[in-house]
Amino acid sequence: MISRIAIAVLALSTVNTLALNVVSTVPPLNALNQSVHTRISVTFDQPINPETVTAGVERFFAGGRWSGPVAGSKVFSNGNRTVTLIPDERLFAGEMVFVNLSDAIETTGGERLRKGGYSFSFWTHVRRAPMEFSVIDTLVVRTTPQQPTQAYGGIASDLNNDGYSDVTIVNEITEDLRTFLNTADGSGLMQPFIQPPASVGDRASPSEPADFNHDGEIDICVANIDDDTLSVLFGNGDGTFTPAQTIPVGDAPRGITVLDANGDGWLDIASTNSGTGSTWSLMLNNGDGSFGLPVHRNGGTAEWSMAAADMNNDGLTDVVVGYRTDQRIETWLSDGSGGFTAAGSTLCGGRTWMIAIGDVNADGFVDVATGNSTSATAAILINNGDGTFAPARVHNVGAFTIATDLGDLDGDGDLDWTTASFSSSQWEIFTNDGSGTFAPFDVVAAPNAGSCTLIHDFDNDGDADLSLIDEIADVVFLYENSGKALPSDFDGNGSVDLSDFQKYLDCAAEGNISVDCEVFDADLDRDVDFADFVAFQRNRTVR
Repeated sequence: MISRIAIAVLALSTVNTLALNVVSTVPPLNALNQSVHTRISVTFDQPINPETVTAGVERFFAGGRWSGPVAGSKVFSNGNRTVTLIPDERLFAGEMVFVNLSDAIETTGGERLRKGGYSFSFWTHVRRAPMEFSVIDTLVVRTTPQQPTQAYGGIASDLNNDGYSDVTIVNEITEDLRTFLNTADGSGLMQPFIQPPASVGDRASPSEPADFNHDGEIDICVANIDDDTLSVLFGNGDGTFTPAQTIPVGDAPRGITVLDANGDGWLDIASTNSGTGSTWSLMLNNGDGSFGLPVHRNGGTAEWSMAAADMNNDGLTDVVVGYRTDQRIETWLSDGSGGFTAAGSTLCGGRTWMIAIGDVNADGFVDVATGNSTSATAAILINNGDGTFAPARVHNVGAFTIATDLGDLDGDGDLDWTTASFSSSQWEIFTNDGSGTFAPFDVVAAPNAGSCTLIHDFDNDGDADLSLIDEIADVVFLYENSGKALPSDFDGNGSVDLSDFQKYLDCAAEGNISVDCEVFDADLDRDVDFADFVAFQRNRTVR
């Protein structure tokens, strides 16, 4: 296994001494358990020209998977070697956050950031929770009881900028998107879906959120299997979308992901094409949210699942592809110019249908979790540090496992794991011991088909909840992580005593928000003060 030191030495040996290079980031790349109030900073090896960061098109941008584009101010320090993004609003608990730097950023002498720019990601902190899940509501996706929609999956992004995650469901039969807006009152409940639904293509299935046109709103891209197309819909900022832009791709697109493949500061789309002449495709953003024609690549048989992340820690976003027939996954390493090179494939223990990404063993490298469809298995593949993987750690799960997701469900700082088994009508939950070794925790029964899981904090209480989708019943169950801490049990020891008040005073004296002190910031103003104490007393009721 390649060590972090070896990777760093290799990277330094290939650095262009004239080009602008990134020295460090805060948070560190692939960091876990970061504050929702974190400031995002990048330090370069040379002073930069601030105008190349702030003028014109966005060249330093960040986005939470569920909270969306990060608006805020940029501050320059360290002789203009460091630029810091100070968010206007907090990030969402337990989400992955992506940061992208365009290669148009320049030094004061006119040297540009290396081709491809620089990208990294990190995960935000969630509070401790005993994973006592209970259903608080059932979202009905159908318009009429007897008209099926086939609610395949969806996203849990905040579409109306109220600070709460909403739920948008992609429907295969009715060929549309149905968005349930959060009531935004802390209950975790959702409003009936917005009418009319937003139209997409035939047999719309996998989806990803992103801001494709840099307007600060969350957009969505969807793969339409039977149309051989993708649909891109721009968010209006109120939960509705503009009419879909249609992009032709290969035969039967099954996987979809978002990345800046060429470092121009605009998010591109990649998809897998599982049908005849199976390939995966890259569609480059034209710089306005529209997309060029696909460029196809082939690596195996039945390209099916897909995700994007920096798999070798070189600051470029790579692509991970799952080949269903070959029962393998493979990393395609980015060259920063829109080109990719296969790093070598690894058996994944079954006919992979979906993959999820995250650093499950806290070694600083992104790993992969697969759901292996008709093989009735799921697997964890540990990154060797160069984008290749150690042999798969295979787990037996229910029949026809079609979904997999990662998130910190118990608040212990590592990523836990969920899967969905269609034919066994269940969802499975696994806990992580911190080393990437997972143990079964619970099996949740589905009325008809376990189809998808969304891990998000829908009630904004700081822990991770679950939205579980059944595509035959066309319902979404909202499972609240209902292990409630005592309202004034600030140190989490199970009782309210003087130690709680002392911990509150210690955090108030810090003058900033650390992960351990986030629980005290009841009014979410990034400062622990008397107003928070008053807010806690005002909200002492426990659901």
